Amino acid sequence: MGQRIIHFLSQDENLEIVGAGEIEGHPSLGTDAGILAGIGEIGVPVSDDIEVTSSDADVIVDFTSPEATLRNAAYASEHGKCMVIGTTGFTSEESKKLQELSGGFPCVIAPNMSIGVNVMFEITGLLARALGEDYDVEIIEAHHKHKLDSPSGTALGLGKAAAEGLGRDLGKVARFERHGKIGERKQDEIGIQTVRGGDIVGEHTVMFIGEGERLEITHRAQSRDNFAKGAVRAVNWIYGKPPGAYTMKDVLSL
Repeated sequence: MGQRIIHFLSQDENLEIVGAGEIEGHPSLGTDAGILAGIGEIGVPVSDDIEVTSSDADVIVDFTSPEATLRNAAYASEHGKCMVIGTTGFTSEESKKLQELSGGFPCVIAPNMSIGVNVMFEITGLLARALGEDYDVEIIEAHHKHKLDSPSGTALGLGKAAAEGLGRDLGKVARFERHGKIGERKQDEIGIQTVRGGDIVGEHTVMFIGEGERLEITHRAQSRDNFAKGAVRAVNWIYGKPPGAYTMKDVLSL
């Protein structure tokens, strides 16, 4: 993901790459980030020191882990940086901490930077409001076998969009698994089911299932480029904004 972001950042004449970070002990440390991204040497060696990677930056792009993101957000808040965060898998407590930190600096936080997926969020909420209580909502997501969090942040975002459209609290109605003799499906529940395998980049389907018909919306990511392009768009948008947490909905003016 970092390599694709570097690739598209390098194509934007308004932006300059001044740092590239990786986890401590990573084999790419010390290697030129441009070489890793396949764009040629850019004079930016990969480092695990945030002072090295970010002291000269206006915007920090973060696709890491919840723990690392919170450390980077604390740095951004202290040093007046902007951030674009695509990290997922936050606990409720971690999400709350990130929201608190983002009050001190401008920050785009999005579980999925894809323009198509963010349009899908909007459509899901619209359909939920229009179809109402007579349609059951089920969400299926699939990713590669190395993905750490489940369900995906995108699936949870789609569930939240559907729940808000129906006037429900996703935390109270989400159903993440079904096994055994569990009885009939509750009318208000929203199912979110997970598939993991191979090298699937990311697939999400929202089903609105009624009596006699079913409406489905599906997004399939064929590469990580759509996420990287969305991140670059967010970088251009967030600079100069007032402190606070923003989403891709703000970036895309949805």
